[in-house]
Formats: sequence, structure tokens, C-alpha cells
Amino acid sequence: MTTWRAWLASRTAALVLTCVAVLVAGCGSDAAPDSLVAKAEDVGSLVIGTRFSQPGMSERTIDGRFVGFDIDLARHVATELGVDEDDIEWVDVTADERESALMNRDVDMIVGTYSITEDRRQEVAFAGPYFVTGQAILVRVGRKDIDGPGALNGKTLCSVTGSTSAQQLKERHAKDVELKEYPRYDDCVTALLAGQLDAVTTDEAILAGYVAQHPELLKVVGPQFSEERYGIGLRKDDHRGQRAVNDAIRTFIGSGEWERSLRRHLGASGYQLPAPPAVTEG
Repeated sequence: MTTWRAWLASRTAALVLTCVAVLVAGCGSDAAPDSLVAKAEDVGSLVIGTRFSQPGMSERTIDGRFVGFDIDLARHVATELGVDEDDIEWVDVTADERESALMNRDVDMIVGTYSITEDRRQEVAFAGPYFVTGQAILVRVGRKDIDGPGALNGKTLCSVTGSTSAQQLKERHAKDVELKEYPRYDDCVTALLAGQLDAVTTDEAILAGYVAQHPELLKVVGPQFSEERYGIGLRKDDHRGQRAVNDAIRTFIGSGEWERSLRRHLGASGYQLPAPPAVTEG
């Protein structure tokens, strides 16, 4: 009986130690099996959420290529994580789908004019910021009665559902303007060019892409009237992924490719490039 009790005690102790070891290993956020870094290392591929119709920032061309500043940055991050360009799957994620796409693991990260806000930090993590811009107004060339946010009274404007631009417009001008919301800025710009709207509002960097595409038809007016800090969206508590992506953003900036990419994609609009920001998230 003594031998049996001793054997049972030793087996119980071993089991307890094993369970403790498993629990300890699982407590560290770096060991999260769904970390962006773990996915890159173990699978060798990434699913990246972006926008397919934002000229200058992220766009899928007619021949199926992905181009833009956000696309260049996303490719750089993937390369730094050891993932080849051919092993990236691009997914079009609208503004109001971003948090759910990350939380539901439909994408591994989001690189697509994603403003860092306190509300969003409650649901996802951010690396960055990698770019700072602000909200502005887009009108048709020749329009003289709208010169900025102070001239919006009685006007019909468009922004994207779920965007910070739409929210700010509601908070600041809800009584003065008629706001139309569409899933994509392409829809807003098409309606503007057709004369169905007076103006489009969103971040100036996004608007600059449309000006570069249609310089004879569109212009940005007035000063910026908000500050938008773009970050790369990750699953909440993925601290290992956040550190790795922050390091990749820093090398993108430090190599000079940050500025070259912006000039390549937005230079034709006349948009005055800001200085690269300090990477502070995390």
C-alpha cells in the first residue's frame, strides 16, 4: 500500500507541475498562438486587410496589381516578418468592417488609412503611427463657395460609413449639412463628379489620391480640421506582433522608402508631405 501511495503521489505531483508549466507558458502574450509573428513564422503567409479603391494609398488596378503607399508599407512589413510578396493574400475591408475582421481572424493585420482612436484601442491593437494627416474637403474644380469646413452650411457632403471623418462631421456639423454615407470613397467621388454632391470629406491624404487621379476635375480646399494618426491594426494583446511591426515601420521610415513611396503615389496632387512621425504605439 505504501508503494502504491508513493507512486500515486509522484504521479499527481508530476501532473500538477505539467499543468503549471502549461499555464505559465500560456500566460505570456508573446506565446499567443495567433500572433502575427507566429503566423508568419509557422505558415509563411499573411492575410492583409486593406482598401481596394483608394488611389495613392491602396488600390487594386484593372490588371489586378496592388499599388499605393499603404501597399508599399504592408509589403515591407511582410518582408521584415519573413513573408514573400507572393505569399500575401489581400482582402478588401471597408471602414465599418475593420474591427470585426481582426477579431474574427478574417485578416492577420490591416494596413489601410486606419486612424488610431481610443475607442478602437478597446477592441484592437495598433502599431505605429506611420503617417499623420487631417480631415479636409474635396470639391470640383471651379467651385468657389466652399473654401473649407466653415462654408458647409446647407451643403450635401459624403463620407464613408464607419470612418472617423463621418463621425467628426456628425459631431461638428450635424445640424448644418446633409451627410450621405457610402461604403467606399470611390462611391463618394463618383457622386461628386456627377454633380450629386457638393463635397466629399475625409483625410487629406486620401483626397490627394483622387486629385492626383483627376487633377483637372478635383481640388482640396481649406485647412485640415482634425488630426488622424494612421496605424497598422492587429489583434488585441498581440504584443509580440506589435513590437515586430513597429520595428518594421521604423526601418521603412529610416531607409528613406517612406518618403519615396509618398512622392511616388501622391506627388502629382501637390499634397504637402508631412514629416514622418515617431512610432510610439505599444
